[in-house]
Amino acid sequence: MKKILFLLFFLVSASMAQSQVLITLLLGDKLNSDGLEFGLEGGINWTKISGLETADYARKWNLGFYFDIRIKNQWSLYTGVLVKSNFGVDNLSDADLDTLGAKIYYHNNGDRIEGSYSEKINSFMVPALIRYKFKNHIYVEAGPQFTLMYKSWVEFEADIDGTDATFKEYNKDKINKIDAGIMVGTGYRLFKGTGWTIGAKYYYGFVNVFKGMPGTKNSSFYIKLNIPIGAGKKPEKKN
Repeated sequence: MKKILFLLFFLVSASMAQSQVLITLLLGDKLNSDGLEFGLEGGINWTKISGLETADYARKWNLGFYFDIRIKNQWSLYTGVLVKSNFGVDNLSDADLDTLGAKIYYHNNGDRIEGSYSEKINSFMVPALIRYKFKNHIYVEAGPQFTLMYKSWVEFEADIDGTDATFKEYNKDKINKIDAGIMVGTGYRLFKGTGWTIGAKYYYGFVNVFKGMPGTKNSSFYIKLNIPIGAGKKPEKKN
């Protein structure tokens, strides 16, 4: 029952995600308050899957929205949804392809087509981080992150007779759809603590990515930018 409710939560989040990003842009000033900051998070991450022969990181872009909810003094809860986010790994070896049950592509004459193979996983990510903000506008944060991995495939890219070619072999049935792990991060608030925030964070998953393949864990390093929408100190009312 808990697993079903968890899946329903992610499905609802996924269906509303794009509209929520638009709402962030249009109504950010209405959603922000003294105890709540609402805005956009975006950046780049380098991700890989352990337990495979390849150890090459895949570079991905991510975008979503966040809530920074004040708890007490300099403590807050940081959460939200990364709407456009991905896990995966680049340069799969022949042994990796065999392990994943993926095909190798050949020309009609039997010669192998030269190219690169990678595993790609589309996902929605929901962090729940406890954040502490120092007076010098630096923060540290740590906590769990929960992920719905809703689409995955092995992608083959090649140059065939001067034409770029991409082939996708979907393998969603081979992955565990729910991932959970730990995230830690740090960052700095610009403009004397009232503007954009730049940060870095690291995630390590505790759940096997592939069914029946122990040791296949997601990990990812992020460089990010937070843009509050409509946030800022309100002018004091004069008596």
